[in-house]
Amino acid sequence: MNNLHFVPKMRTLRQRMAEHMVPVGDESSEDEAETKWEEQQIKKAVKLPQETYSDASLCKPQPAKPTFGPCVSLPPVNLETIKKQLAERIASLQDVHRAHQREYGKYMEDIESSKITVQELEKSSDAAMNYKFYRGMKTYVENLVNCFNEKLKYIDELESAVHALLQQQATSVLKRRQDDLKMESAYMQHLTAGNGKPTNDGLESDERMKLLKHRRACRRQLRARSQKAAHHEGMSSDDELCVTELAEFQKSKDNILEESRKIFEDVHADFCDIRKILLKFQEWKEKFPDSYCDAYISFCLPKLLNPLIRVQLINWSPFEQNSADLEEMPWFRAVKEFSDVKKSSESKRDGDPDEEVLPRVIERTILPKITAFVKSVWDPLSTSQTENLIRLCNNVFEKQVLSRSECSQAKQDLINMVVLRMKKSVEEDVFIPVYPKSAVEDKSSPCSQFQERRFWSAVKLLSNVLLWDGIVQEDTVRDLGLSKLLNRYLLLNLFNTPPGPENIEKCKEVVARFPERWFQNLGSGSTLPELLNFCQHLLQCARTLHRNNHR
Repeated sequence: MNNLHFVPKMRTLRQRMAEHMVPVGDESSEDEAETKWEEQQIKKAVKLPQETYSDASLCKPQPAKPTFGPCVSLPPVNLETIKKQLAERIASLQDVHRAHQREYGKYMEDIESSKITVQELEKSSDAAMNYKFYRGMKTYVENLVNCFNEKLKYIDELESAVHALLQQQATSVLKRRQDDLKMESAYMQHLTAGNGKPTNDGLESDERMKLLKHRRACRRQLRARSQKAAHHEGMSSDDELCVTELAEFQKSKDNILEESRKIFEDVHADFCDIRKILLKFQEWKEKFPDSYCDAYISFCLPKLLNPLIRVQLINWSPFEQNSADLEEMPWFRAVKEFSDVKKSSESKRDGDPDEEVLPRVIERTILPKITAFVKSVWDPLSTSQTENLIRLCNNVFEKQVLSRSECSQAKQDLINMVVLRMKKSVEEDVFIPVYPKSAVEDKSSPCSQFQERRFWSAVKLLSNVLLWDGIVQEDTVRDLGLSKLLNRYLLLNLFNTPPGPENIEKCKEVVARFPERWFQNLGSGSTLPELLNFCQHLLQCARTLHRNNHR
């Protein structure tokens, strides 16, 4: 059972040294060398510990012997010193304790704040639902805008068509009135010249005069049936349309309205019903009020709703009493309900920006539309149109005053256009002829009747101009009504009218048109600068009547 060596055994150090010292074949010499080497190593091993021990014993320090000196004197100790030191120690510990308490309180506040934050995050941690809502709202708004962009060109076309139809009607009435005035003036001029009836285009003039007299007779019959009192010839607007013109106008208007009803017939109610659109944004406001305010939705809604509001206003006119009330329209009620909804209590902002939605809708949509009607359709000689327009303006401006918005540019543009149209009407529609006294002594003569009609037409325009007091600046109204109308046209006729009941009636009718507030702050015996000539005329008439014993 001997071990088998598969590799040569590792040689020892002695074997390697002997191999270099003596030849390999000399075994006796090898043994002697090995023995001699062992003896040398043993001697070295015995000698080294002894030297080390002797060196260490020489370097070892000797233990110091304790010495006892005289007694050291310690500072005196009493109870007060100990108390003072303890008090200082306690105060120091209390300061540290208070610092620890403050730090502890701060940590507790941080913990409570962290808990509240965690709760808020847990409440709003439904990121998936929030993302789904915002994503759905984004898609809805994009589809809504795309829908309006697609329909906007049709809305513009229909709106322009109905506006052109109304403008054409107003222009036709104005042109007919001016042509009738020129024709009747020329007719009277020939009568005063003693030439009889005019020969140029005599047949056509006779036909037009007959038609003009027929319209006046029809208006007198209507006034008689309606029992209207205190009406003077010439105070009618003469804006009646013949049956053919009226039927053609109504047919064209009905066609436009029929087309307007088809604009959104292929659109889902969520994208064309103002109330449902506003409910979408109201849901956003209730769920995320801060992001709703950050998105400035209250500024965007008036522009977004503009196409739908314009469609509802296609059949609307500010001059018709039945349609002038905007508050009864569906879009107005929907926007007002949306503006009146109370602000969410979760919002950290002051004030509700949605309160300004309705005033901004009026600013961006209603006022420009009214301005366009005033520019192209309004007849300043029509009292009914003027009264309806003033009532509408007062109502609209009142809603703007209730808002926090400043004076709007659209409102100023509307007032400027009103003034411009009244100036134009004063320059083009007022004409009071002056005839010889012999031609107007007979009150039944054509010249006298024509002159009276023109006077009362100017009085009617004066009344319509002064109705704007309170909306248009007082200086502008006084300049148009008193300086240009009264002093330039009406006074000339009053000066040529003999003092008497007729002159008194004319003066009373003129004075009745003046706003009372103009005279509230005037002193006794004074008047407005523009009324000095008129007052002189009244004083002269009073003196003349007194001399003639007229009571």
